[in-house]
Amino acid sequence: EKALDFDYEALANQVAEEALDFEACPYETEINLVLTGEDEIQAANREFRDMDRVTDVLSFPMVEYDTPGDFSHAEEDDSCFNPDTGELMLGDIVISVDKVFEQAEEYGHSLLREYAFLIAHSMLHLFGYDHMEEVERKEMEMHQKKIMELVNITR
Repeated sequence: EKALDFDYEALANQVAEEALDFEACPYETEINLVLTGEDEIQAANREFRDMDRVTDVLSFPMVEYDTPGDFSHAEEDDSCFNPDTGELMLGDIVISVDKVFEQAEEYGHSLLREYAFLIAHSMLHLFGYDHMEEVERKEMEMHQKKIMELVNITR
């Protein structure tokens, strides 16, 4: 119901490309992006993560990694590649547009910056990164910051 006042598809592509370059992904890739509202993302969070609450972004990686960002094992599993295009199917990103508006206001920055950040964050999840442990969180934050610098969107 809320409209983003920028080309969200072009920005998603730009952030995704920078993230892929940053991680030195050697493949052409496929990523599905869904923009939704709070009710829908809460339902997805409940169904797929057993967490009955609204969240800003959900990531559904299709590739399993021994080490985050290490794509060397991808070719061992043909199911990771789209048989029609040959592209590596990284996974799905679901973003709550309501949360983009809410968090942009809460953090005092633009909708564009919040949206780009959520794409960068989710891309790292699609690369196998997580933030459950302190060391993982710091590494992920450093990577997010670098990707945001590469797209020239900083705080």
